[in-house]
Amino acid sequence: MMPSTANITVLPQQPSSTSSSPSMSASAQVGFSILTLAFVLGFPGNLFVVWSVFCQVKKRSVTCLLVLNLAMADASVLLSAPFFLRYLANGLNWEFGSAACKLVHYLSSVNMYVSIYLICLMSMDRWLAVTKPFLSQRMRTKRSLLFLLLGVWVLAFLLSLPMPFYRSNLKVVTNNITLNVCIPYHWKSVGHRVFQYLFETIMGCLVPFSLINTCYSSVICRLQSARFQRKSQGSRLILMIIGAFAVFWLPYHIVNIIEVVGLLQGSDSVLNAAKTARANVTAFAYFSSAVNPILYVFAGSSHIRQAGLSFMGKLFEATNSESRSTSVFTRSSRSGSSPDEASVLHTLSVKLGKPFKGKNKDRSDSVLGRDTNEPELKTLATVEQLE
Repeated sequence: MMPSTANITVLPQQPSSTSSSPSMSASAQVGFSILTLAFVLGFPGNLFVVWSVFCQVKKRSVTCLLVLNLAMADASVLLSAPFFLRYLANGLNWEFGSAACKLVHYLSSVNMYVSIYLICLMSMDRWLAVTKPFLSQRMRTKRSLLFLLLGVWVLAFLLSLPMPFYRSNLKVVTNNITLNVCIPYHWKSVGHRVFQYLFETIMGCLVPFSLINTCYSSVICRLQSARFQRKSQGSRLILMIIGAFAVFWLPYHIVNIIEVVGLLQGSDSVLNAAKTARANVTAFAYFSSAVNPILYVFAGSSHIRQAGLSFMGKLFEATNSESRSTSVFTRSSRSGSSPDEASVLHTLSVKLGKPFKGKNKDRSDSVLGRDTNEPELKTLATVEQLE
């Protein structure tokens, strides 16, 4: 599943014994270029995101904290890039031992599961804010979020356990040259190969993407039915992250399915097609750890001129408005006010420091969360912020 897997399952043509240094195949050169670009762009980029959240953001929304964990996961997996770069440059000769072979691929697998299930949490947070605002209000606490984040990390470490089990550092002799190769190893068992690739695709793609699609389909239907088309920066940011993950990881999971079909049918042509494609799609998936900071730059481009290096902090602070506008929208739809009217009344009340007194006092009080018949609404002027 990991970036180097594709480039090492097939040994390239080895140099002759008179060569002074091993040469890389065309496939290995492509992989080397992708990994180098991913490390150069992604590692400092993700560190910049972490720095921005800790040093530039005063009020951290749920989206902000989820993005922080995503950046930490991506930065940690990119630390394995130098190992893979050395591996490719050395003619696919693994010099770091069996433990390192298993560990770097295990951490890469953990990153995949952490990323997709953090995206699931983002989607569920949006779904709760729109469809069940009272429940969302009660759940948006530091304690709840910390438990959820811990659960995601524990789940990722558990789901990744098959990776080191099916990864070995083996000696291969080709052209009178002995190489140590870090490759998938299933003891020539079709059942083990089918299990690994099917398990990865089900738990790393089908289950989480089904949940994400369900949440966002419900959100879109709810907003369209209320004729509320405003999109916040938080929603756009999450949709960009989901789209990027799908673009980079879906090809890998498609190749997994193709290989499983080939194994079950015993078709060598299908297996060869999957084996050929795996090199490119695996390296492509690895680059997903580097692309998110680039997305944040595009999403926060409007803040760069004014905030400079602090633009990332401004972007993440702006995600707080998603919760506030969603709460106002939900209350206004229940009270009969239009979303625009609710937003105006809410803004005026915040600026004046007191309830807005309009012609229809009851309706404005309801919009502002001051309906005495529903004390629970009093706290919904803004969604609780995580400081």
